[in-house]
Amino acid sequence: MDVSDILASNAATQKLTAVEKEIPLQVDAGLLTVTDLNPVDKESYDANTEDYLLSTARDGVQTLFAALAAFPTVSSPYGALTQLPPPTTELPRAKPLPKPKPPTKWEQFAKAKGIQKKRKDRKVWDEEKQDWVNRWGRDGKNKEGEDAWLSEVKQGADVDHDPAQELRTARKARVAKNERQQLQNNARAQGSSQAPEREQRKMEIDRTLATTRVSTASMGRFDRQLDGEKKIRGVKRKFEPNERSVEEEKKNSLSIISKLESDTKRAKKEKGGGDDVVNVRKAIRNASGGKGSAALSRGSSGKGKGTKGKGKR
Repeated sequence: MDVSDILASNAATQKLTAVEKEIPLQVDAGLLTVTDLNPVDKESYDANTEDYLLSTARDGVQTLFAALAAFPTVSSPYGALTQLPPPTTELPRAKPLPKPKPPTKWEQFAKAKGIQKKRKDRKVWDEEKQDWVNRWGRDGKNKEGEDAWLSEVKQGADVDHDPAQELRTARKARVAKNERQQLQNNARAQGSSQAPEREQRKMEIDRTLATTRVSTASMGRFDRQLDGEKKIRGVKRKFEPNERSVEEEKKNSLSIISKLESDTKRAKKEKGGGDDVVNVRKAIRNASGGKGSAALSRGSSGKGKGTKGKGKR
């Protein structure tokens, strides 16, 4: 019996499943990734690019399936599933690392005093019931005495004093205190992240306050100061000397006049007026009694004719 054909076909099958390269392929089964570090064969690539790429991809997929076959499998309604190992390739993060939260007031105190944090157990031993009970929540140890059928009342207490209600009120007060402290910690954490913004706002307020203080004639000397307000240094009122030279007096007067002229021109420009100081239209309206320039010219010409007639007579 000649079995050479069978052996040849079996050898061809083994050749198809075995991938041998100069540099072994790197397989990361956790990410289902195969990395081929072998250099590209330029002759094969230029001869037939499509076949070369298909051959390279086939080698990588074959190596990946061969590696997956070595891992254990579990049965499921969809068939056998391979249990993948954890990935070995470290991938970069898509986003930056989150910033660490600022420590709370208690954490700062515990760090300064060297207090180690101990996690409390959810169950505590109850001597009366001789059993483990919840520390908090339903039938918790923290509600002990609120549902007692008999409670001790202190001497001199009010007639309507309710010990169970007092315990319940104290417990709710502790819960409210914890929530308030948590809100304060969150606000403190947000405040630390917004410190530059707050500092800038504080500087603006201080600058505005300093400007308002020096806006009075006494430069804020006799103004009422706020609590914790700092004293402004280096702010003094400047007085001009009573006796000055003619040149200085002339220069000062000309500067005042030029400033007034510039203010007048700016105001007229904002109102849409011309460069003339006198409003001609308004003057004509007042002189003619609201009749206009034509009535004013007729009136002036009529007066002139009457005068000539009287003179001839």
